[in-house]
Amino acid sequence: MSMPTLGDAIALAAEAHAGQTDKAGAPYVLHLLRMMQAQQSTEARMAAALHDLVEDTDYTFEDLEEMGYPIVRRVKIADLEDNVDLEENMDATRLGSVGEEDIGRPGRCLRTHRRLAGREEAS
Repeated sequence: MSMPTLGDAIALAAEAHAGQTDKAGAPYVLHLLRMMQAQQSTEARMAAALHDLVEDTDYTFEDLEEMGYPIVRRVKIADLEDNVDLEENMDATRLGSVGEEDIGRPGRCLRTHRRLAGREEAS
């Protein structure tokens, strides 16, 4: 089996997320492309393109591992930073509406970001 390329990862993500939109109605793949741009290495860019596959499609982490794709901590941190404005706690202006499922999400994302980035505050 040959190692997958960044192009392979982008194609897989685009196919798997085809027709999906974010809460603001934009094509979901744009979020993945922003995550890719925030990464430094090819491997991290590949992981960024695929980081939501397990949550939003029928793919599993095992599927991705078998295909040779790494999953890295930096990608999840970038994901949290894209989803939550860390200074203002949440950028709700891009959402058409905020539902009950969104209540409490900013705080959870901020705590997770701090923990993953090694900046967890002492309790």
